Amino acid sequence: MYDVFVLAIALSMDAFAVSIGLASKQKRTWLSLALKAGCYFGGFQIVMSAIGYLGSVGLMHYIASIDHWIAFALLLLIGIKMVYESFEEGTQNDFKKLTHRIFLMLALATSVDAMAAGFSLKLFDVEIFWSLGIIGITTFCLSFLGIYLGHKGGQHFEKGAERMGGIVLIAIGFKILWEDYMKSLF
Repeated sequence: MYDVFVLAIALSMDAFAVSIGLASKQKRTWLSLALKAGCYFGGFQIVMSAIGYLGSVGLMHYIASIDHWIAFALLLLIGIKMVYESFEEGTQNDFKKLTHRIFLMLALATSVDAMAAGFSLKLFDVEIFWSLGIIGITTFCLSFLGIYLGHKGGQHFEKGAERMGGIVLIAIGFKILWEDYMKSLF
């Protein structure tokens, strides 16, 4: 189970970073946002890990060849939009209204690696339902914490925090591409 917990923490780091960025510009109560982010990010980590666990090696090979590009594109677009909107004065920011669509895109982008990690769950020789639960709960908790920290820090540095949140999303996108490139070398 130790291996599954370490895997869960590693998988939830992107959701944690995104949560900090999202909360940095929110003026509403952080608790409802934290619950929403935790459910979206934790839920997607469970679903994508289960898909990876149940998927066949042949199918995963085709998905793995483009999954990093999908995650990169989603994070890049959302990050650029956040940075751009942080420079606008007096206009309504789309990310102040965190819609279902935005959460779906972010949850998908931050959980793509969980699909590949789902295959490794077979190697750990653990009960799959417990493993998926650990992954989901860990991601929920770290997303919740990220929203709290982003909200507290964002109140003091609203525009800078919004820009930083966008930059973090873009950086995560490039990190995903870099990791895939490094895997292809070895």
